[in-house]
Order: sequence, then structure tokens, then C-alpha cells
Amino acid sequence: IRRWCAPVLDLEPHTAPAVYLARRAELGADEVNRRLLRAAGVGAFLVDTGMEGAELLTAAELARHGDAAANEVVSIEQIEHDVAEMAQLALDYMDSLAEELTARAARAVGMATVIGYRCGLDFDPSRPSRGAVIAAANRRLSDPKEPLTDPILLRYLLWTAVDVARERGLPVQFHAGFGDPDHGFHPGPQRTDPARMTTFVKALQPIGVPVVLLHCYPFHRQAAYLAGVFPHVYVDVGLALTYSAAGSARIMDELLELVPFHKQLFGSGCHGVAETGHLGALYFRRALAATLKSRLDAGEWSAADAARVAHMIGSGNARRVYRL
Repeated sequence: IRRWCAPVLDLEPHTAPAVYLARRAELGADEVNRRLLRAAGVGAFLVDTGMEGAELLTAAELARHGDAAANEVVSIEQIEHDVAEMAQLALDYMDSLAEELTARAARAVGMATVIGYRCGLDFDPSRPSRGAVIAAANRRLSDPKEPLTDPILLRYLLWTAVDVARERGLPVQFHAGFGDPDHGFHPGPQRTDPARMTTFVKALQPIGVPVVLLHCYPFHRQAAYLAGVFPHVYVDVGLALTYSAAGSARIMDELLELVPFHKQLFGSGCHGVAETGHLGALYFRRALAATLKSRLDAGEWSAADAARVAHMIGSGNARRVYRL
């Protein structure tokens, strides 16, 4: 932050933390957001609306500050939480869940799930039975304010979302690997390996629902394998590059060993403060540039090849997958 964000706020690189924070306060949140988000050079923000709060920008505010377009990615667990607090009976819960997912998907470009952080990606890939769902829903409605962690209802929610995504032609994002613990829950790092959901991914192939694997580190090679094997799987390493910083070029190089060039997407993983948006874009560009340069220097690629791949990963693939 002090190296790359400080100059955007008119400070010298590596300025002292206290000086950086004082300058941030002097400029004010709106100006800081405007500068850092525009410095990221993003053309379209895809905003996961699962994290709500008065301190967070809405998609429209993010677009205004960043001088870019903005679209919503629906958080299915957030919708479930809203439905659970309103439903009185298990059947009401099931009907309302499908209706609300359908309504929210109508104005979104994708759907997102954190099932990996709630119960692990080694979940049972089959659809749960109606009886099991009703019994689990009755338990859920006895304490609806808590985040959903019941594996049966998480699977039911996911399959309901898949049905809606198929009807609307939407991709489904899966948070995998490194990421913030969701509401304090985290099943352990090995259970967030995307390779553990291979059977489920395979089941989605004939349905035609695109799967986007987010973050994935340190399982980015497993994610690359899935993208290489299955035509409907894509990889967006997102915040992995931001948090690995100096190691981001290595991660990008390892990812591109196997993932097809038309299957990787740029994402900043921006969350909480605008600095993460700027750094996400910056480390993505630096990492991709280093990887492409190594291929150019080795004479394996032409400059036209490198430019084409940079365009695909930087924006073209996302525009196609999310139908922007």
C-alpha cells in the first residue's frame, strides 16, 4: 500500500504509515475512493452484493467513483439468510428461496456461493431429497439469524441456484482456496481445494452452467487443471495476486502452465477499502506482463500473440462469460 497507493494520494513511495493515514483522512473517503478506483483502470465492476453494510459502497456508487460500468453478482447465501428470517414454515422457505433467487438473478450477471467456506468443497454433489430438505428447513427456521452451515440446505440452495442460472444463462462463482473466513466459519484449507468438487463440476457440464473458480490459491494449479479438462470451467485468481504481491508473477506463470488462455479472467478481489482494488489491478498487470515477457524473450510467442492473450484475460473472456 505504501509503495503503490501512496503516490496516488500525492505522497512519496514508502511514506510512513502515520503520514499515509493522515493524508487519507485529509482527502476524505470520497476523494480517496475516486483516485484509487480510477487508478485501477477498471472498465466494468462485477459486484458481489453478499456483504452488506452502510460503510460499503453500492454497485452504483462504485461505478460513479471508478468512472466505470457496474453489474451485480448475486450472493446466494445472503438471499437465503433474508428468506430464512421471513419464512414461517419449511414449505414457505423452499418456495420463497426459489422465487427470490429468480427475481434477483433477473438483474444480475452472475451468482456466487461461499459453500466452500461454510462446509467445504468436498460436499455431497447430489441433490438432497425433499424430505431431508424439509427436516433441515424446520431446524433452520428455529434459529434463522445465524449464517447457514447445514450441508443439506447449502446443497439445496446451490442446486436451486444452478437451476436459476441455467434458465438465465448465468455463470456461478465458487470461492475456493485462500479467502476471508465467512462469518467466522472455515472448514480448513484442504477442504477449500476446488479439485474436491470435481464430481459436482462434472455434473454441471451437460446442464451448461459456467463455473468460475475464484481466488483458489494455493490450489491455483488444481483450478487450472479443472479449467483445462472441463469446457465450462473458468479461473479468476482475484485477491490471490493482491495478497501474494511479490509472488504474484510466479502464481500467474504457474496458472498459465495449464489453464487455456480463453478460460482465465481478471478480478481484483477488491474488498473493504479501495486500496485493494488498485493493488489487485496493478499486481495482475505486473504478473501477466512478466509471464508474457518470458515467453516473448524465449521466442515462443509473437508480440501479436501476447497482445491477444492479454486482451482475452484482461477483459474479453469476462465480457463473454458474463455477457457484458
